[in-house]
Amino acid sequence: MMTYPNLDPVALALGPLKIHWYGLMYLVGFLGGWWLGRVRASRPGSRWSARQVDDLLFYLVLGVILGGRLGYAFFYGYANLISDPLSLLRIWEGGMSFHGGLIGVLVAMWFYGRRYQKGFFEVTDFIAPLIPVGLGAGRIGNFINGELWGAPGSVPWAMQVSCYRFVELCREKLHLPMGGEYSPPLHPTQLYEAGLEGLALFLILWVYSARPRPTMAVSGLFLLCYGLFRLAVELVRLPDAHIGYLAFDWFTMGQLLTLPMLAGGMGLLLLAYRKKNLAG
Repeated sequence: MMTYPNLDPVALALGPLKIHWYGLMYLVGFLGGWWLGRVRASRPGSRWSARQVDDLLFYLVLGVILGGRLGYAFFYGYANLISDPLSLLRIWEGGMSFHGGLIGVLVAMWFYGRRYQKGFFEVTDFIAPLIPVGLGAGRIGNFINGELWGAPGSVPWAMQVSCYRFVELCREKLHLPMGGEYSPPLHPTQLYEAGLEGLALFLILWVYSARPRPTMAVSGLFLLCYGLFRLAVELVRLPDAHIGYLAFDWFTMGQLLTLPMLAGGMGLLLLAYRKKNLAG
């Protein structure tokens, strides 16, 4: 058993200006994805230029931030949005949805493809191996913030967290009585997701996309692998307190939103290899 080190979510404070680690992790994700995009564009036979990758970053940033924030507000915090509409703008308080960000990115990529006369799946196949960098960095940001914890567990790396700092977690999610100093040992699901959705997914997609693949195949593999990883982690991740489990004391909103990704990924892979239209 381990104790969470109570990391300060603020990386740098300059008077009233506070720079949060969570925001810096988004910056790491965007810059890392941009650099890897340039590496992919420089491969022999690539139909991508450095200028196109630079412009692509702008569309990705808009899609991730707008889609992620709107997705969280509608999927996980609709009641709060109705009572406090301005909460939508307070992005530094946390509250980003991967599924909303994915929808935002897909819309942004559609607009990008129209501008550069590229097919929708040509664009998504190109960016799919870049996205895990941001996913992994974002989960590290969740860990620093001390949010999105897993359920109590007995694994050696399970962590206790301070109930004085994480009042909402201890009182609303774990239903601990007042006066407790620490939570029971919890699965560090943020680190599970950083390892699976970040590192493992990146390695799978980067290696797979190193050779020409049928159009839609890389996108399909991204959806399939992410769906499998997310479904697995959700089995030991605590649900949002205001939503709870949707069914069976284990089925969560995250799993519900991930199931279409799993089906879509398998469908794209099947279509891709039936057509066998190799991407350049």
